[in-house]
Amino acid sequence: MAVMGNIFKAVASRLTIPIVLLMILAMVILPLPPILLDAFFTFNIMLAIVVLLVSSTVTRVLDFSIFPSLLLVATLLRLTLNVASTRIVLLEGHNGGDAAGKVIQSFGEVVIGGSYVVGIVVFAILMIINFVVITKGGERISEVSARFTLDALPGKQMAIDADLNAGAIDQNEAKARRLEVGEEAEFYGAMDGASKFVRGDAIAGLLILFINLIGGVLIGIFEYGLSAENAFQTYALLTIGDGLVAQIPSLLLATSAAIIVTRISDNDNDMAQTVKRQLLASPNNLYMAAGVMFVIGSVPNMPHLAFYTFTVLLAFVGWRQSTFQATPEQIESDVDALPRTNHENTIDWSIIPNVDVIALSLGFKLVPLASNKKGGNLIKSIRGSRKTLSEQIGFVIPEVIITDNLALKPSEYAISIDGDEIERGEVYADKSMAVGNRIDHPDLDGIVGVDPAYQLPALWINQADKTKAINLGFQVIEVYDVIATHVSKVCSEHLDNIFNYDDVKAINHRLAIHHPELAENLANVISPSLQMQVIRQLLAQQVPIINVRTIANTIIESIDTVKDPILLSSNIRVALKRTIVNLVSPNNKTINAFIIGSTLENELKGAISLSQQGDPNIPLDAIPVEPSVLQKFQNRMPTIVQTMQSQNLPPVIVVPPTTRPMVAKLAKAFAKELIVLSYNEIPNEYGLNVLGDVE
Repeated sequence: MAVMGNIFKAVASRLTIPIVLLMILAMVILPLPPILLDAFFTFNIMLAIVVLLVSSTVTRVLDFSIFPSLLLVATLLRLTLNVASTRIVLLEGHNGGDAAGKVIQSFGEVVIGGSYVVGIVVFAILMIINFVVITKGGERISEVSARFTLDALPGKQMAIDADLNAGAIDQNEAKARRLEVGEEAEFYGAMDGASKFVRGDAIAGLLILFINLIGGVLIGIFEYGLSAENAFQTYALLTIGDGLVAQIPSLLLATSAAIIVTRISDNDNDMAQTVKRQLLASPNNLYMAAGVMFVIGSVPNMPHLAFYTFTVLLAFVGWRQSTFQATPEQIESDVDALPRTNHENTIDWSIIPNVDVIALSLGFKLVPLASNKKGGNLIKSIRGSRKTLSEQIGFVIPEVIITDNLALKPSEYAISIDGDEIERGEVYADKSMAVGNRIDHPDLDGIVGVDPAYQLPALWINQADKTKAINLGFQVIEVYDVIATHVSKVCSEHLDNIFNYDDVKAINHRLAIHHPELAENLANVISPSLQMQVIRQLLAQQVPIINVRTIANTIIESIDTVKDPILLSSNIRVALKRTIVNLVSPNNKTINAFIIGSTLENELKGAISLSQQGDPNIPLDAIPVEPSVLQKFQNRMPTIVQTMQSQNLPPVIVVPPTTRPMVAKLAKAFAKELIVLSYNEIPNEYGLNVLGDVE
């Protein structure tokens, strides 16, 4: 029973608002008896009073963020009540003043007071106050507030990032503040639109009054045979009562809207506290106001009692403020009494945010892709990409930490390695990406864009067009696979940054399971830090480290004479040459490649020789070269990549062993797709087809 009760409560809480809206709309169609009309009018007045009180007591506008939606619902309720009351006034008004209910009759009689002219004038004044003063001003303030809030949004976001970087706030507080800034912008934008409804409601009230009055008099005279005076008397009472019972809540809600949009955040103070603190802050101003009131009250024929009463009241309030206002000496003594240390002021290491090895930040439109409620397709796709890359490269790629980031565009994502953002991409969460030789196909509609991973032309198509795109020869990729592919590509390009000391221990443990004696000898000849540097050199060139046995044997063979991690990795590359060339030229014993011309090769060797004379321990990938040499590589390397890729060949350049580390570093800077091999990394059974040279 308890479970059924909880289910009923959950369903009821979700369906309450839709049911209320349907009931409001039903009032337009179904005739209401007077007793129900009285109940709804009373509820409308009560709602307006509660909203006004809440608006004047909230400490922040976001504490009443439902206000724009509530304003629209209240406006809809009031207009539908006008329709229902108009129907009953015109159909039953000839039966007397209580035909449309007691509420309408009472409001009409109290305001009219026996004079219909007075009633119309009072109603007109209320309409002018509501339409010309309150709604007009509130509408303008809403427009300006929305514009200024949106303009200030980037600055607020940067201020939050600055506080986060400075350590003034932690990650959770920064996330909460970003969310608050976004909610504030949405609130003022919604208020800008809601203010138009309030203004339109005021106009509608005026038109409804004239329609009811004119229509009622005509119906009373021509349909029910009433005299003109009797018809005017009857329908004026009902019409003005109907107008007032609708316009008074309208006036209250318009005032509430104006109060909300004019509020300035003042910590935890509500409107009354703020008025007390600011308006009554200076006793001197209160004394001056009391003096002015006394002078005005002393003028002959003035109501002396009223002016003198407020004079005394102002003087008393000023005296109270001056009596209880803290002096500088009191403030200083209070400060001295404060404790010098407090456990709440201490900080510890828990405030330092953890830096994730691999992180993926999502704009808010992409967050559902990683939600378990939506199937978690992005998480599954990234897990599959990690598994594939780990199997190919030889160590386990760490988990990708997925978070949301309001600083990104709604459809944007960012990939970070060790806390540093590497690349961004932009996708369409509700579409699929189609790639092919021709993206401007006349039979396929979509949004022209690029593949964020490889920057190739792509077409973002609707889900319904996937089959058509496949039949037209396109390759269709789901949006979560697009993001996962981009993450995998970034990881493969930064394997040396991802690999760390823990991975060295894991590799050695795996080696000890299968080759315990080899693992023991390896641990005796090389330190874990040097081993990590060597493996990072291999991973920087995307050389797989799956063959741990060969890597360990090569290190043991070379370590007595070679201590440099670059030279050690070069020896390992030679030992793994078949693995490397199989990646470059699978199922083909010929390697198509460019080479370096003899003149440029001699310049590089001369630079190496000159640098080693000055510093024999200088790393081979840190040799300085002439600017003219750099310019040649910068111009030619991208051209080599384009030329070979246009022929569906992997871009390869073959260089002498001594210059390979230097050229590989230049390739990473100028054309990261270019594979750099040395001559001794090509097995004897492989041929070399030279396509050109760099001269």
